[in-house]
Amino acid sequence: MRILFAGAGNFGHVYPLLPLAKAARAAGHEVFFATGEQLHPAVTAAGLEAVPAGRSVPEGFMEAARSGGLLAPGDADLKPQDVPPEVLADLHVQVFGSVLPRWVTEDLTAALGRLRPDLVVYEALNPGAAFAAHLAGVPAVAHGVGPMTVGPDDARVMEQLLVTAGDLGVDVPGGQLLALARAFVDICPPSLQDPHFLAAPLHRIEQRPVPYAEPGGELPERIRAAEGRFVYVTLGTAFASAEVLRTVVEGLLPLDVPVLVATGPVVPVAALGEQPEHVVAVPWVAQPEALRHAALVVQHGGAGTTLAALAAGLPQLVLPQGADGPANAAAVHAAGAGEYVLAPDLSPQAVGEAARRLMADESYRTGARKVAAEIAGMPDPAATAAKLPDLAA
Repeated sequence: MRILFAGAGNFGHVYPLLPLAKAARAAGHEVFFATGEQLHPAVTAAGLEAVPAGRSVPEGFMEAARSGGLLAPGDADLKPQDVPPEVLADLHVQVFGSVLPRWVTEDLTAALGRLRPDLVVYEALNPGAAFAAHLAGVPAVAHGVGPMTVGPDDARVMEQLLVTAGDLGVDVPGGQLLALARAFVDICPPSLQDPHFLAAPLHRIEQRPVPYAEPGGELPERIRAAEGRFVYVTLGTAFASAEVLRTVVEGLLPLDVPVLVATGPVVPVAALGEQPEHVVAVPWVAQPEALRHAALVVQHGGAGTTLAALAAGLPQLVLPQGADGPANAAAVHAAGAGEYVLAPDLSPQAVGEAARRLMADESYRTGARKVAAEIAGMPDPAATAAKLPDLAA
């Protein structure tokens, strides 16, 4: 078959789909991967052919701000701290309910006409791909990235998405966007998945979450020497902040254990300032490699990092920075696999006390290993790839 995968233009929305895309290619299918051009290097590094579709979230906010009169046509930047919270919330609805889906629909409609795939596999938070597939008459399969919890702003985004779908001529059965898909590939272990979602009437295919990283990325020597004794810190690729990272590192210093900090593409390493020898900060690290050797993960609550840490059987301290972070933090805590500190309570002392408990109390590791065993028992991406021809028939 010819299969087009489609993920929104962010690492956390592309990496979770790459294992299945690679498995489909290994099964002999011709595979294309559509996403924003900023993610094309990651797609090509995975050995897949990249297709332009959509643009970045910041570009989406710029477009929504211009449409709403917050920016003049020539203005190039929008500082969130300068926008009232209620206005920022309205922009969020427009970006994810209208701007980004319209861009993806337009780009993919052209790509589908050119490539003529037999099946589209789209990330569930990239509804523009579902719209384009529907309009082109191509069967589609949705692919999750984590727990399908519904946040306080999601209802407004969903209302706007249904308006957008109507504008584009897409008939959404029963007002349920996932009804546009023939199946849903769920990489979230059932014990962490939202019970309402599990009860929904859709064809759900369980698939083991497989942590993905671009080739290379050996751990720094000082961290390799600290096998099983270091703390791995990441705030992901979208929500990282120098201030939060400095707070985290300050809180971990009294533990007197090696600390590996991946600052990501948003925060330069220099922004952390001078650090003691046992704190190693790097722009990027091969996360699966770090998780194989760490003792504790301190992270932002992104679905990819949350599931990867659980798959590795590691306790984690979650510091939600937005999006699905609070829901994922609550799921980790409910599983007995970690603790969380919400943004209003974040301080070096809170981080240090929580990290000390997580490293001293074996029950957290037991809880994480229980979820790891559940994940290990889920079918691998190759098993899902074997089902794709039937879903396209």
